[in-house]
Amino acid sequence: MDPTTRRSTPRLSRPDLRADLGAGITVAVMLVPQAMAYAMLAGLPPIVGLYASVAPLLVYAGLGTSRQLAVGPVAMVSLLTATGVGAIAASGTDQYLAYAVLLALMVGVIQIAMGLLRLGYLVNFLSHPVLSGFTSAAALIIGLNQLKHLLSVPIPRGHHVHTIVLEAVRGLPSANMATLAIGLGAIAALVAVKKWAPKVPGPLIAVGGATLAVWLFGLGGAGVKLVGDVPPGLPRPALPAWDPVAVRQLLPIALTISLVGFMESISVAKVFANKHGYRLKPDRELVGLGAANLASAAFGGYAVTGGFSRSAVKDQSGARTRLAGAITALGVAAALLFLTPLFQFMPNAVLSSIILVAVYGLVDVAEVRHLWKTDRVDLGLLALTFVATLGFGIEQGILAGVGASMIVFVARRTRPHFAVLGRLPGTEVYRNVNNHSDAMREPGVLALRFDAAFYYGNVTFLEDTLRRLEADEDGPLRAVILDAAAINSLDSSAVHALEGIARDYQARGIRLLFAGVKGPVRVVLERTGLDERLGKDNLVLTVCDAMDALGAPCPGETAANGGAA
Repeated sequence: MDPTTRRSTPRLSRPDLRADLGAGITVAVMLVPQAMAYAMLAGLPPIVGLYASVAPLLVYAGLGTSRQLAVGPVAMVSLLTATGVGAIAASGTDQYLAYAVLLALMVGVIQIAMGLLRLGYLVNFLSHPVLSGFTSAAALIIGLNQLKHLLSVPIPRGHHVHTIVLEAVRGLPSANMATLAIGLGAIAALVAVKKWAPKVPGPLIAVGGATLAVWLFGLGGAGVKLVGDVPPGLPRPALPAWDPVAVRQLLPIALTISLVGFMESISVAKVFANKHGYRLKPDRELVGLGAANLASAAFGGYAVTGGFSRSAVKDQSGARTRLAGAITALGVAAALLFLTPLFQFMPNAVLSSIILVAVYGLVDVAEVRHLWKTDRVDLGLLALTFVATLGFGIEQGILAGVGASMIVFVARRTRPHFAVLGRLPGTEVYRNVNNHSDAMREPGVLALRFDAAFYYGNVTFLEDTLRRLEADEDGPLRAVILDAAAINSLDSSAVHALEGIARDYQARGIRLLFAGVKGPVRVVLERTGLDERLGKDNLVLTVCDAMDALGAPCPGETAANGGAA
């Protein structure tokens, strides 16, 4: 057996079983109201959230690699489901439900295909600043879309903040005060429990209290909207109807959910894997999540992934193996079999309050502060994604963020960092003269460090940089030293460019030397014969060796010329 597999699937002992049993039951108590709330966020009947919380958990327990990850309905995927399905069907219709189930099937197929093809690296295109900006904006959209349930006024589902706020303000005079009181009371209870008793299942407390209040005071007759009758029992397995037209329409959102869901899941799973000292297999995680989504579709559920809040509770409750997830699934199944009569008095407002408190943590203010100090370009990506998501919609926002990320990536690759080098007094060390005011330059010699692979995309940048730096010199150049220690590879365009640069310098009597050439780069130079054309005496170990070759003073003993770094 692969040792990595052994580490991710430890042998189950009696203490492990007790710990997993407690953790599984705890998460089930939390998941039942959350799953119903998130289904409502997705525009689906609350029972669908419970359907998505049984079979997917059992399947992931068998195929996943994370012991603490809690798979099931989450706020982000629920909102994306509402976005995609809401564009082609009216919420509350049978067609809407059928398309949501079909979307889960598509997500499952895409994720399994990505896992089998080892395409987990594709999530790297969702940079952290883009994901942070997207989730922060989506959290606002999610929260504002719950106002209709808190106020009990008809606010059309939307993805533009300004329109949602405007409709809420217009409907405020006709708000149902009993519904608002239930919602605000539940929010207060959830926040208080989270702050002062974090191990207590806050959602269960809020749902239980609100449901009891509705039953005792007959608030259903006072305009408080309730979940109502929920069919008891487990759903029968049946794959959704394959509608080619709907598949084409849902494909963009299916791809988005596949990537965003995996990104959210793997990020959470890594936190707990590092904490407990075991390794994940990203491609197998894709297969596990994909199979979980197929199982969800087969049993009438919608798209699922791993979420942070339940995973944190699962970890705090002592989960040691993936068996805890299977126990959670059995707990939800028990609720479907025996507890559905209690749901008829559950107010929609309390489910909305659970969503509001959950998504509050998605607004990542800390990341904004961090990027302000460390990387203003990434901060710009975050802000662009945030504004685009709020202003234009969920899909457009994430596409704008990914597109901008690619532009920044290409710009950084084609205009890499470089440094003019000078020697630190009394040493053989050469450093960036812009960062070290005492670094001394040799007159007539330009020493330059190029911090990137040299390829067709940045050939022109290097040529332009050399010309500009030469023009800025106080006098004529007699030599140029290229510190190649950070250059890992050359392509054919780079080879041709170096030949042209060398010919130009040779024609003008300027010597070109290369310091610290790495093995892979030296191999390319030898295969192309460029090392002969450059002159092997011009390939040296260090910048200090290059200075010695030019007859410039470099204190201390130096290595022999001609080596490779």
